Amino acid sequence: MVILETPVQKRFSDVDSFLHVNNVSQQMYFDLGKMEFYKKILEIDTPEKIRRIITVSTHTDYKGQIRMEDDIFVRTTIDKVGTTSMQFLQQLICRLPQGGEQVRTESRSVMVVFDFQKQEKAPVPESWRKLLLGE
Repeated sequence: MVILETPVQKRFSDVDSFLHVNNVSQQMYFDLGKMEFYKKILEIDTPEKIRRIITVSTHTDYKGQIRMEDDIFVRTTIDKVGTTSMQFLQQLICRLPQGGEQVRTESRSVMVVFDFQKQEKAPVPESWRKLLLGE
């Protein structure tokens, strides 16, 4: 499977009153990773008018705090490709000052290919499947 790493630039407004990056901001970081994945891996530069990818399920585990000074990035991959869906596995990873990395947040999202003209699910295009599976 293909893995993409996206740097994250945190904003002052991402930090809550507990002095850590709030959960809503972390979800936006995952979206940033998905957008870059669509563009660089699936070669989708702009959304198609008819067929798009929509989120149908998201599950997130918060394993540790992210603070403003932490050097973080989003690691994005697809760990499952179905007939009409793809499951993203994403992690917010902190580069540790002493070296190494630590997963602070992990999210799985099920994305479905959706035909907006027909208002129904559509098959994952074969060209995407080949890119995702590295064929």
